[in-house]
Amino acid sequence: MGREFASATARWCHLPELDLRPEIVAICASSTASFPWYQNNFSSITQATTDYRELLANPEVEAIYCAVPHNLHEQFYCDIIRSGKHLMAEKPFGIDLPSNQKIMSCLVDHPDVFTRCSSEFPFIPAAQQVGKMIEKDEFGKIVEVNSGFLHSSDMDQNKPINWKRRRETNGEYGCMGDLGMHACNIPLRAGWDILNVRAILSDLVPERPDGKGGMAQCDTWDNATMFCEAKDENGRLFPLTIKTQRIAPGQKNTWYIEILGTEKSVRFSTKNPKLLEVMDYVNTGEQAWQHIDMGHETAFKSITGGIFEFGFSDAILQMWAAFLYEFKHGQPLTKFAACASPEETALSHRLFTAALESNRSNKTIEISK
Repeated sequence: MGREFASATARWCHLPELDLRPEIVAICASSTASFPWYQNNFSSITQATTDYRELLANPEVEAIYCAVPHNLHEQFYCDIIRSGKHLMAEKPFGIDLPSNQKIMSCLVDHPDVFTRCSSEFPFIPAAQQVGKMIEKDEFGKIVEVNSGFLHSSDMDQNKPINWKRRRETNGEYGCMGDLGMHACNIPLRAGWDILNVRAILSDLVPERPDGKGGMAQCDTWDNATMFCEAKDENGRLFPLTIKTQRIAPGQKNTWYIEILGTEKSVRFSTKNPKLLEVMDYVNTGEQAWQHIDMGHETAFKSITGGIFEFGFSDAILQMWAAFLYEFKHGQPLTKFAACASPEETALSHRLFTAALESNRSNKTIEISK
């Protein structure tokens, strides 16, 4: 993801109307193996270090993108915030709820530090269109919402174990911590209040090759389904189902959102990235889904024509544009053209913590406030 961000800065000329641009001046990694790629492609880099504290001491660094395993979030993020550097963090923003709360407390003590959390999928043009419909309250009474992120990264049971498959580094949340912010992003940004959850978690592959000829315990949750009761901004209740799966047969890397309402419904999946399905209801006649072909209709204007296809690297570019735009202007371009906020990560942690308890107890658990 560091290389994705770096590549996005190289493409900044694609955003002709933005009044600022990032410049990479320093890099940090635990190994120097990745340094040549950055240094060969970005002449602006003047510092390369394996000690992040050296990066924090560099007065030329104003903001940091920090992508590290979940068990390091609390230490790294708090050190960055205390240094006065602005921060683009990674999900889940702390390995567990207590860790998230400590990061949030650190932010309270340093209100001048601008911090957001990475989640690029809401910047897909179809997702932006869904956000506009939510803002305009076009759905009437919400009947049901389904959101999720499904992929097949762990379908191969002979795939060697890595840090995301170990509780000590990935956390007890498992796939919820790794994928959950993507699935929660639009519901949380919409302002829907998640009241309770009944969760079913699956540990489908309990051990994996350790890369040394033996086997290692794989002690994180592979799949999670969270059945929630939610409340919209008008106080009306509706069911919200959130899925995060690492073992999803038939899915390679699929993010989706579906909102069913009494006046309008919409659904989108990255499996068909150009297709947005909308159904407007009329008092007479048949119900019919309208198929809308989406192009490059982005939140932040691009030099790419609207008729052309949008891709993952474009979503990364749009997400970083949102981060820098809000950093400079003090507010997002629009409600949904914004990165996930620390407050939204705190809401997701309360949901995931309740989901763990629900799975243990086989009960519906209220979400703590």
